[in-house]
Amino acid sequence: MASASSLKPISYSLNLPNSRSSSSETQRLLGFKSSFSSHHRNPSLSTTHQDVSRRSSKNNVTTRAFFFNKPSSQPDSSRPADNKVQELFVYEINERDRNSPAILKLSQKPEHLTIGDLVPFTNKLYTGDLQKRIGITAGLCVLIKHEPEKKGDRFEAIYSFYFGDYGHISVQGAYLTYEDTYLAVTGGSGIFEGVYGQVKLHQIVFPYKLFYTFYLKGVADLPQELLVKPVEPSPTVEAAPAAKATEPHAAISNFTN
Repeated sequence: MASASSLKPISYSLNLPNSRSSSSETQRLLGFKSSFSSHHRNPSLSTTHQDVSRRSSKNNVTTRAFFFNKPSSQPDSSRPADNKVQELFVYEINERDRNSPAILKLSQKPEHLTIGDLVPFTNKLYTGDLQKRIGITAGLCVLIKHEPEKKGDRFEAIYSFYFGDYGHISVQGAYLTYEDTYLAVTGGSGIFEGVYGQVKLHQIVFPYKLFYTFYLKGVADLPQELLVKPVEPSPTVEAAPAAKATEPHAAISNFTN
């Protein structure tokens, strides 16, 4: 391809007569008749041209009004700013009374899980202070990689946290049995409609005790009974007896079971 410096601009010029030149001279040089002149010679054509111009102008005004003159929408004051993050602490505890987890082996290696094996599960949920039963988890893990050197496995997980009348939160992402990980919050229902953010999964004793810290955006202020100071995670944590028994004062309204 030629360089930019080798390309020389080419210009064309056409010497037209000035406004004092005759109409016939202009027509002779250009090789056609001037429609402008004919409009002046034919008043009806000029009127028609003006009518079309007026209609076109009117249509343009209507189009601009339709697309550009809409009143500006005001922000919804009930919806929090996108940069507001709310922390929610939740314990997931397997009390060995829900036949969970199940293992559906698709591989031919009985000695350990391998890629493609499925693990559906459901466990009980408690508030971060372990004083109230709030619902359950329900979901599915797909084994991605068995990691013997880390004494664990890597799963891809899709599951939900159910909070009774409050609604639910759905999450998706890496589920590691040997270290903490973060999953994406993909949506929700009820008071969690429109939620997004992420959740930190802390394995305390896999698969029996897990601690979650949600970082939630896009929703109104959460109920105070969910926003509690959490108990420090440890292998010895247990839900309060009243919460385990789901006594009325130790469970949220219509908790999911």
